[in-house]
Amino acid sequence: MWKKIRVSILLVILLIVAVNAWRDMNQDWTKPVIVLLHPVNADGSEVTQAYIQQLSAVDMIEAQDYILSQSQQLRGNPVQIYFQLGRQINQLAPKVPETGSMADTIIWSLKFRYYAWRQQESADGRPGVTLYLNYYDPKQTKLLKHSVALQRGKIGSVNLFASGRHSGSNKVVMLHELMHTFGATDKYSMQTGQPVFPEGYAAPDQQPLFPQKRAELMGGYIPLSNQKSITPSKLEDTMISTLTAQEMGWLK
Repeated sequence: MWKKIRVSILLVILLIVAVNAWRDMNQDWTKPVIVLLHPVNADGSEVTQAYIQQLSAVDMIEAQDYILSQSQQLRGNPVQIYFQLGRQINQLAPKVPETGSMADTIIWSLKFRYYAWRQQESADGRPGVTLYLNYYDPKQTKLLKHSVALQRGKIGSVNLFASGRHSGSNKVVMLHELMHTFGATDKYSMQTGQPVFPEGYAAPDQQPLFPQKRAELMGGYIPLSNQKSITPSKLEDTMISTLTAQEMGWLK
């Protein structure tokens, strides 16, 4: 009797996990998506804390308008994504393994999911995506490590600068990671960091090809030549390609 009950409970749990995984991989764009943003003082500095304290939901209107505009152009009707500023988190997300081995990546993924689960509060509601924004004082940290995001779980850990001067590029990085949670793939070379031609270029048919004027959002950079590219300083310097839109399910 008890064995049957335990088996039944296990089957229910597996069904819930399977349904959640299917939902994560098949975003319903007919419904609004809430993106919850949790700021994190990643370096513990007073400068970073002061920057976090002045953040507001108004700062995210530009990002919302960008997604609305890009999806309108690509789909003919916009997707509805809304950003909510959550409470500050005091604990950093687990560090991404530097070895890159499959085992280490799986373990990190489980740790990250557990971290996200522990941060949940009923007051936060049920967001479609949760991003942890790790802010660093640019005077202390000159180069940020790569940000990461998971489609299964709809969570991301985003490394940003605690500076108004970097507000535009911060939004570019944040939206790049957000698109990952919807299934968009990187379109730059992991070896060189350069956008991959043609899918990583905003205007692959441009003549002459260089310099490009904008970046494909998942390409990450504006190509100036085969060997050189620059980081977009604002969202207006980026675009979302048809391929990226297809990967996210914006287009069929």
